[in-house]
Amino acid sequence: MVMSATQQTAVLPDAPQLRVFQPGMSGEELLGVCFEACEGRGVSDIQFRSGRPVYVETNHGMECLDFLGFLSDQDLLEIYKELVRRQEQAGHGFGGNELNVRQDEKVARAIQRFQETRVDDFSADGVQYANGTKISGRLRIQAHLSASGLGITCRILSDTIPPLDVLGIDPDTSSALRRAACRRAGLCLVTGPTGSGKSTTLASLMDWLRQSEPKHIVTVEDPVEYRYQADMEHPNYPGHRAMAPSIITQQEVGRDVASYRQGLKDVLRKAPHVILLGEIRDRDAMDTCLEAAQTGHLVFSTLHTTGAVKTMGRILEMYPHEKYQSILSRLSEMMIFIHSQGLLKGRNGKRVLTYEFLQNNDDAVASAIANYSAGSNSLEDVIRRAGNISWDDNLRSLLQRGVIDETTFESARMSRNDEDVI
Repeated sequence: MVMSATQQTAVLPDAPQLRVFQPGMSGEELLGVCFEACEGRGVSDIQFRSGRPVYVETNHGMECLDFLGFLSDQDLLEIYKELVRRQEQAGHGFGGNELNVRQDEKVARAIQRFQETRVDDFSADGVQYANGTKISGRLRIQAHLSASGLGITCRILSDTIPPLDVLGIDPDTSSALRRAACRRAGLCLVTGPTGSGKSTTLASLMDWLRQSEPKHIVTVEDPVEYRYQADMEHPNYPGHRAMAPSIITQQEVGRDVASYRQGLKDVLRKAPHVILLGEIRDRDAMDTCLEAAQTGHLVFSTLHTTGAVKTMGRILEMYPHEKYQSILSRLSEMMIFIHSQGLLKGRNGKRVLTYEFLQNNDDAVASAIANYSAGSNSLEDVIRRAGNISWDDNLRSLLQRGVIDETTFESARMSRNDEDVI
């Protein structure tokens, strides 16, 4: 039985002022109620499911907001419609979005597409709440179907890009990342599982680059998570703004380019100096990265891998065995760094960044990459050399400083042969 918004409702004893879901609420009202409840909780993701209470992801893990009530099938549909309307408000009106198409027609088209594809990924404007006095960050949305019916996942995106120095990356590594961003050509990979902060690290690096160097930066993202401003704080006159030396062309799949593959195909025709591809999904994307790096472009992208060794293995998995040596030879010449990161639960309840950093800065590293197919031992060895940071060494440092506990250390470390954890 599907429960309505008024069933199973309990009000928090310490927060009687919170609104709860009510029958007949619009999608805008339902979203407003939810974001009011999220205020102050440090929410990064919201999970809406039909017949279920709302769940949110915070620094403490998943939390259930069952005091708001349960959402019906109709509630979920209204939320989806409202988010689609906000997606259209964020669009520029060109391409497939005719300027004069009515909102109800736009929603109807989105529903028809969703019924055909069973999934819908897009970004949307922030949600107003608290009687319009507050607004959330922009949202990355996935609507999907599951056993309970319609489901919607909302990731809340920050409107501000944090500097590298506050992310938890040590100063030496931050300096190495900035030096790499100033290179003329090559391949730079930021890797890690979903939710590990890859997009934030890349955005911080690109935001620094656009303010520091005269470049044309082209991004292909699905969807766009961070928006870069055209101007910046004036370097010589505090309180004044100036145009940034770089220009950034941001393209979102589905809005600005028809498909990710089309964006990859066209990216080199925009005369970029720096290319940011949101994700290397397959061999086509990897080929584009390699071609662009070889033809004098600086390329940044991501992979869903943990550690440099697994990253190299994932790249080779995209190719037939007879191509391995050729690919590794090209990577040994073009790879600038692999920065692999993850977010862990810290002792103070906040999430803590840990990472592995490998920079291809000497013959030993290049040789280890070129000969990776013969074994990963050489690559593992060079990661432990000066200037590089291994995953387990960084974890051990966090443990020794009391930032994480031994349980977190044991669950996150890669090597299982280390008996001495301190």
